[in-house]
Amino acid sequence: MEAIITCRGIAKSYYRGALEIPVLQGLDLEIPRGGYYALMGPSGSGKTTLLNLIAGIDRPTGGSLEVCGYQLNDLDDDELAGWRALHMGFIFQNYNLVPVLSAFENVELPLLLTTMGRRERRERVMEALGLVNLLDRTGNYPRQLSGGQEQRVAIARAIVTEPEILVADEPTGALDAKNAEEVMALLEHLNQALGKTILLVTHDPKAAHHARVQIHLEKGVLEKTIEVNRPGPA
Repeated sequence: MEAIITCRGIAKSYYRGALEIPVLQGLDLEIPRGGYYALMGPSGSGKTTLLNLIAGIDRPTGGSLEVCGYQLNDLDDDELAGWRALHMGFIFQNYNLVPVLSAFENVELPLLLTTMGRRERRERVMEALGLVNLLDRTGNYPRQLSGGQEQRVAIARAIVTEPEILVADEPTGALDAKNAEEVMALLEHLNQALGKTILLVTHDPKAAHHARVQIHLEKGVLEKTIEVNRPGPA
């Protein structure tokens, strides 16, 4: 199957004065289009750093990184920002919704940066909110929603631009068990029914079990890969 993410010898270090702090050390990884991968490991293992590199939020200090057919090393900051807007959808632990905007307006935000007309934007937003079962909450503000509903609005915002890849950093970390399971079932549906490639960072084994491959990092090194017996995209 065609790789949508290819990491070759990826290294990442941070610097505190003259002190180098290595986080990732020569990591090789391929993720196929339509894959659903969970990145796991203890705090400091490098999983969020790897997610940020693949998403174009940060840059590696060594190695090469190809995502969605683009060599990210070759893009300048403006090109990388444009690339992220086209290809990546972001889901965060704390939702990152704008409190003074309604659910509809929060989901519409990424589309305001495009040349899309008002009617097409509305159609896209309603389609995205329909996919997360929140058409009855379009006018509600974040404070009027439960945590699970807020995260579903955030997922709708992530998919409204029809990105190829969804990256999710601890998306169930602020949710109770019931809402966490509903959110993970929704991500699984987006992978299987819509073929979205999903890269998930989580500490939660129950959340990771929804992925089809679990990658375990330890001190910046890929320690082991476990395949979960789950069906792929339809």
